[in-house]
Amino acid sequence: MRQPDEFNPTPHVPEEVMPGLRRILCDNPSAFTYRGTNTYLIGEGGGIAVVDPGPPSTAHLAGIMGALREGEHISHIFITHAHLDHTPLAADLARQTGAPVLAYGDALAGQSAVMRELSAEGGMGGGEGIDADFMPDETLADGQEVAGDGWRVTALWTPGHQCNHLCFDVDTGSGYGTILTGDHVMGWSSSIVSPPDGDLTQFMQSCRSLRAHPARVHLPGHGAAITDPGARLDWLVAHREQREASILEALRSGPADATGIAVQVYTETPPDLLPAATRNVLAHLIDLAERGRVTTDRPLRTTSIFRLT
Repeated sequence: MRQPDEFNPTPHVPEEVMPGLRRILCDNPSAFTYRGTNTYLIGEGGGIAVVDPGPPSTAHLAGIMGALREGEHISHIFITHAHLDHTPLAADLARQTGAPVLAYGDALAGQSAVMRELSAEGGMGGGEGIDADFMPDETLADGQEVAGDGWRVTALWTPGHQCNHLCFDVDTGSGYGTILTGDHVMGWSSSIVSPPDGDLTQFMQSCRSLRAHPARVHLPGHGAAITDPGARLDWLVAHREQREASILEALRSGPADATGIAVQVYTETPPDLLPAATRNVLAHLIDLAERGRVTTDRPLRTTSIFRLT
């Protein structure tokens, strides 16, 4: 399900992806960010909302400010989630424009009781790419609407990739049906879920709730537009269900830890990406344990041995 390499915008140069919506690619490509972070500008001709300014980058900050047309100013800064490839530039942008930063909360906002317990016990690792210092000026509740000059944004709490993750349903008056999906739904890759910051139980629930929210297009935090959102969400759910089946099949051979299972089920994954794959497996194992499908000794550790119930 990877997208072809045709998606390759020029970094820091704005392009209109649909009426009232511009995308600016940050020049931070990697195995986890694809071509880089997509920053979005909502609105035209007045107060503009910026979504996910990205990592620290003077060039990207200049690109965002340079994208403003005559009579435009930045009135709001929205954040999908507190990862270092999405949030740090928000502080500089806020200082330069005076616009407030809006998000679900800090990096731990929305964490489930299970993940809070695992965090307190320690030994779970995690924290990859988390912006632990992030704190919004204003918090957004699930379903909360924010209106600007000719646009309206509805916050959709979609935890899973990270507990404070939001998607944004955007209305610019075109009637197009657009949702900015951050890292929850992407076309080039499935999301990494790394506990205790990520939660697979939450991720699956968020996929199903977003599936029930109509949209004609999803615009992700990395990669190209998704023009059949329903099919992509169905694929993400089926992919996770297939991964779960593979993990259970691996455990039929005997008890194992997350690393041992990852080697068995991620057979085509490059070695440098196996640690991330192991975090995904661990997320599945915690979900399976909560559902009573597998057991392990507590307190849970990254090296814990799991066995079928």
